[in-house]
Order: sequence, then C-alpha cells, then structure tokens
Amino acid sequence: MKRVSFAEFGGPDVLHLEDAEEPHAGPGQIRVAVRAAGVNPVDWRIREGQFQKVRPVELPAGVGQDAAGVVDQVGEHVEGVEVGDRVFGRGSSTYAEFAVLSAWAHMPEGLTFEEAAGYPSVVETALRIIRQAGVEPGQTLLVSGASGGVGSAVLQIARERGITVIGTAGPANQDYLRGLGALATTYGEGWVERVRRLGQIDAALDLAGSGVIRELVELTGDPQQVISIADLGAPDLGARFSGVTGNVPEALAAAAGLIARGKLHIPVEKSYPLTGAAAAHIDSKARHTRGRRVIAL
Repeated sequence: MKRVSFAEFGGPDVLHLEDAEEPHAGPGQIRVAVRAAGVNPVDWRIREGQFQKVRPVELPAGVGQDAAGVVDQVGEHVEGVEVGDRVFGRGSSTYAEFAVLSAWAHMPEGLTFEEAAGYPSVVETALRIIRQAGVEPGQTLLVSGASGGVGSAVLQIARERGITVIGTAGPANQDYLRGLGALATTYGEGWVERVRRLGQIDAALDLAGSGVIRELVELTGDPQQVISIADLGAPDLGARFSGVTGNVPEALAAAAGLIARGKLHIPVEKSYPLTGAAAAHIDSKARHTRGRRVIAL
C-alpha cells in the first residue's frame, strides 16, 4: 500500500510517499480502507520533532491520526461494527491507503468522507478544553485563533451550551466566526482592547500558539483560566497546557450526535492528494485556515 512517512525530523521536505506493508487490526481495533485523512497541526509538530519529550515517536514513522473510510477488517473483541461500515475515527499513520483505528464512530447520514475525516481530533480537543476551562452557561470564553478546526468546534459546542464566545481571527474570517455564533474581532495591534470592549472574559483558549499567553492572562486576570493546546511554554507563565488526549470514543459519539442534529458543521477548506501531504503541512502551519484541511484518497 501507499503511505506518507518520514525517516528524520525536519521540514515538509522530509515527507515521502512510500510502499509499505498493510497494517492489521489487533484486538479492540478495526482497519479501514482510508477515503480521507484529517490534517492537524499536531501532525507537522510531530514531524518537526517538537513533541518528542511529551509524545515520542520512533523513526521511520507514518503521519496522521484521523481518518474516515470503509471498514475492511475487524479485530478481536470488537462489537457493533462490521466490514463495509462507513466510519470516522482516530488511529495512527492515517495518511495511507489503509489505517488501523483504535476509536471510531459510524458516520452520520449525509456526511462525506472528507468532511468526516476533519472531526475526530478537533472535537475531542474542543470538548476537553471547554471542560477544563470550566465555563458555564452565561459566562464568556475567549478563543484566540478561532477559525481553524478546533476553534470552529469550540464555537459551536459552546454556543449550544449557552456560553458566550469571543473569537479572534484574521480579517477575512470575521464573518465566518460570526456565522458560528461568536463575537468576532481581529488580532494584531490593539486586539486586547478590542476584546475588552466586547465583554468580561471568564476563561481563554490559545489554539494557535502565536505568543499571546501574557495577554490572555491579563484579560482573564487568572493564569489558571488560560489553556493552550499549542504553546508548550504556557506553564512558564502560569497558564495550563492541554496535551493529554481524553476519551476519544465518547468524543466521537458526541460529535456524531451533534452532526446528526445539525448543531455542528466544520467545512473542509481544501483537500490534497497523498502526494500533496507536504503542501498540506505548509498550508496548515501558515494558519488562516477556515475549517479543515484533509488528505483525500
């Protein structure tokens, strides 16, 4: 089978499309014929070696953790899913023609494979950090870097829970944020004052790692009310770094329910072929994403 891998840490040029042996589903796992794989910032951070201290990988390594596809192998002790089912979920080395998933859910009706591949990690992350932030209905949550996949999920889930959200993003994404129910403003010079004019902040999320932890602490008045998923230096300023994955099966079930009820929709901004993995990483790192980027097979 074809898969994307890297044998050394570095820039996008270390990614290669190779012929590899097909993986097989072990106990508690399924294998899918991949139709699409989600592109997440963690993918290029791992490729660059940023997470070796907290999430080490052995080289050579595959790329990707999210996928949507058709089940073609079911491991021992697995119930409720059969060969031929359409699923989306989380596993490893998903930029490939076949991938093993350790957590999955059936795809809601009407969802394309490309759309489905964009949900697993971002919804798990969104649910986890909203819970960790401890925001309640009627309170206000600030989301820095709100237009990407995780931000899109946070805005919609928070809105569903009666939480007011203020989101920062580039000028081109202001209407997008408002369409998801957020109060929107741009980042850049003067952004702290613009946020203050929109409301009192109870908690803040840093989704982009753009060096704004000090300002978020200033806005909340409490460093423990600031959570980052992208800035490993956040704890040095008293904020929290959220990098430990939560209950993925529960998150996938929640995502399927929200999608089916029309309460969650994350658009796919761009699809890339397997041969375009490097370009997908370059675009992901450049930020300014509206929704999701995926690898389509």
